[in-house]
Order: sequence, then structure tokens, then C-alpha cells
Amino acid sequence: MNRIFVALLLSAALAVPGLSQQSNSNSSMPAADSGQSSPASQTAISPDPIPAPTSTDFWDGDDPNLVNLVTHPFANKKYVQRMTRPIKDRLEELDQISSSNRTAIHDIDSRAQQGLQLASEKTNLADQHASDAATKAQSAQSAASQASTRVGSVEQRVGSLDQYKGATQTEIRFRPGQSALSKEAKDAIDGIAAPLKDEHSYIIEVRGFSSGSGQSAIANSQKMADSVVRYLVLSHNIPMYRIYVLSMGNVPEAMGAKRVSGGRVEINLLKNDATSAQQ
Repeated sequence: MNRIFVALLLSAALAVPGLSQQSNSNSSMPAADSGQSSPASQTAISPDPIPAPTSTDFWDGDDPNLVNLVTHPFANKKYVQRMTRPIKDRLEELDQISSSNRTAIHDIDSRAQQGLQLASEKTNLADQHASDAATKAQSAQSAASQASTRVGSVEQRVGSLDQYKGATQTEIRFRPGQSALSKEAKDAIDGIAAPLKDEHSYIIEVRGFSSGSGQSAIANSQKMADSVVRYLVLSHNIPMYRIYVLSMGNVPEAMGAKRVSGGRVEINLLKNDATSAQQ
């Protein structure tokens, strides 16, 4: 029973404030209705101005105090470090990427410069080799031209070696059975050999003729020709390779001509004018 009584008291105590609030609201409704029904009374009453917002914490006020600065969670150093660590890590990562990119760009630039320098050196070396090859080719062509000119000159000289022409001719007479040279014979030989002291490209043909027949005539003609050759070599220093000796025996000078008595030697001076002009 006591419990039931206490519950009723609590219910009554809670119901009284609700009834009072309802009565207050009912009493205020006519006033509101009357206010709406009379425009004159509405204009007579002026509402109060809206109050300015007041600062309630550290971040809302313009002049925070020391207590808010210390006690606010955003002012904590550890909190700031914890909040900014991802940004700092990201910045450090970006710095590392930038540094690696700079290193890679520097390496690529260095390699490119080395490649360009190596290519330039190889190009210069190739140009030098090409210039050397061109110089050698020009030298070879010049040498070939000189060799061709010399070959042509040699061919011309070789072709003109046997083109000798008679320059001077004399005849020396011998008595039968004699091969010694008389004074007139020596003077005749001097007239031919003296001008040949500094001459080249000439030959002297010595042909001996003798009366008789067979081998004795050939032997006699050889002795007379040898006398003339000996005088040319010893007295005028004529080289032996420039003297050609022929032992003709009793061959007549021409067909139908009579053979002479005794013996004679013909001396013919032959010169090669083309070779002399080239020398």
C-alpha cells in the first residue's frame, strides 16, 4: 500500500507543471490573435536588435587568452606534429623524387655530352683520314703521271736508239802487206775523233778491206781495222763499246766495182740526233 501511495504522489507532482504550462500557453494565444487582428498595435511594438555573437573558445575570438592557448587541443605540439607528419613525409618523398630526377637528368646530359664529344672526335678522325687518303691519292696520281711521262720518254729513247745517221766518213789507204798508220792516216782519224771528246750518242764503224782471197784477205783486213781502233782508243779515249769493227776481206765496195790493190779502212761516224737532243 505504501508503494502505491508513493507512486501516486510522484504522478501528481509531475502532472502539475504540465498543467501550468498548458494554461500559460492558452492565455498567450488570445494576445497573439489580438496582435494579428490589429495592425496598429503591431507597428507600435519594435523588436530588440539581434545581439552580436560572443567568442566561446580560442579560435572564435580575436584576442585569445593564455589559458585557451595552452588548453586548446590544436595548440598541442604533439597534435600539430601528428597532423603535419603525413604532409612532411609527402614533401620529403617529393624532394627525393625531385633529387633522383635531377640526378637522372644530369647523368643523361653527361652521357649525351660524352656521346657528342665522342662523335665529334670520330668525325674529326674520319675527316683527317679522308684528307690523308686524298693527299695520298693525289701523290699517287702525280707519281703515276710522272712514271707515265718517264715511260713515254724511255720508249721514245729506246725507239730512237737505232736511228743513227751518218755524220762523217773517211777512208785510209794501206800499201800491200802493211797495217801501220801513216801520218796522213792519223791526221784523217784525228779530224773525226777530236770533235767527239764531249759528245754522246754516237758510234764509229770501222770496216777493213784487203786484196787477196779467202781467209788471208779477211785476216789482213782485220789487222788494218785493229790499227785504226787502237789509235782511236789510245790517242782519243774513245770507248770500245762505241766502236764496231767489221773485217770485210776482199768484198768489193759495190757490185761491179774493181777490187783495189793493197788495203783500205773505211771510218764512218754515226750519230743519233734525237737522243742527243733529249740529253
